[in-house]
Amino acid sequence: MGAVSCRHCNAALRHTFIDLGLAPPSNAYLDAAGLTRPEKYYPLKVMVCDQCWLLQTEDYAPADELFNADYAYFSSTSIGWVEHAARYAEKVIGDFALDKNSMVLEIASNDGYLLKNFVAAGVPCLGIEPTAGTAAIAETLGIPVLREFFGERLGQQLAREGRSADLIAGNNVYAHVPDINDFTRGLKAALKPDGVITLEFPHLMQLIEQTLFDTIYHEHYSYLSLHIVARIFTSAGLRVWDVETLPTHGGSLRVYGCHAESARATSATVTALLAEEAMHGLQSMRAYKGFQAKADRIRDDLHDFLTAQKRAGRSVAAYGAAAKGNTLLNYAGITTDLLPFVCDAAPAKQGKFIPGNHIPILAPSVLQDRRPDYLLILPWNISGEVRAQNAALAALGTQFVDALSPPSGKSLNARVNRG
Repeated sequence: MGAVSCRHCNAALRHTFIDLGLAPPSNAYLDAAGLTRPEKYYPLKVMVCDQCWLLQTEDYAPADELFNADYAYFSSTSIGWVEHAARYAEKVIGDFALDKNSMVLEIASNDGYLLKNFVAAGVPCLGIEPTAGTAAIAETLGIPVLREFFGERLGQQLAREGRSADLIAGNNVYAHVPDINDFTRGLKAALKPDGVITLEFPHLMQLIEQTLFDTIYHEHYSYLSLHIVARIFTSAGLRVWDVETLPTHGGSLRVYGCHAESARATSATVTALLAEEAMHGLQSMRAYKGFQAKADRIRDDLHDFLTAQKRAGRSVAAYGAAAKGNTLLNYAGITTDLLPFVCDAAPAKQGKFIPGNHIPILAPSVLQDRRPDYLLILPWNISGEVRAQNAALAALGTQFVDALSPPSGKSLNARVNRG
């Protein structure tokens, strides 16, 4: 195989950040019939570009296979995420004086979790969403949806049709696009002269600091710092003029973009965060060494914990068939002998099986009957929400433990009884 090139600057990729081996796409949930058919496995390796410092997966899994009609991630499943979206909508409507004469475009609008707030406020909007199941839900909320992938061609088409946007929002989509340059040129093409872009994405600096390797999966083609996003924006004739840090997904950024020639002043927050990233070594190989070993220790710790509970005759169930949990379970080689089932609140996942390890996904209601000794929370980013929703289970004696506990760094065994 020849050298792999950076998807932004086209330089040869020579450095591996982490290699998670072979894995199926994390959201490719199986039905019962699918258990008898072969699964597709792809290499899951993240490379570092030592020219522009974009971290990226190798291109093995095509986007149309990852984001298809059976795509099972519905944003509205998380109450906390829905509340986050409502707060964002209220903020930008006020900050940018959006009204009935404005146009809001959301890319990867999913099930309408965000745009429903603009519909309620009387602000015209349009969703771009290639996955049919989520788009259909959004349409029932009165949200117009284009069922397409976004890029420069679609951005130019929207401009020609008079549907340029005052605000373009993209929450957790920028990392999901295989051609990030084309996507960014699409943002510029679809943006009104005085328009604003906001993109939210997990912050690479936090991924490294907290060893959040479970957020690495095939749908995430890129792992982003403010430095690389500002560079990609500049190459497309855009400019990052402000940035906020957010607690979501273990630590995220919300960047604000505009046309390069816009009169908007660049915030001092942008300069400060760029300097902080540089201090952490994100523009050198220093920041990326040793990550594999840290991930391997977490993998081994999980396997040891589950094995210890099995030997002691204690039962363990998991909560949250999220992509991050699927990455962790498959990398750790966890199957039904150590973890008999996972519960998830999303009806689209219930009755299906996690790709790779084939652990069944059940409704959370079964927990009251089965009363496991431990409930392993896989989506650590909504751990508080899960604990609150299952308080009755804790009262019956079940102990909660996060599969990954980014702030503490303690082993699973050390964290039991401390949650």
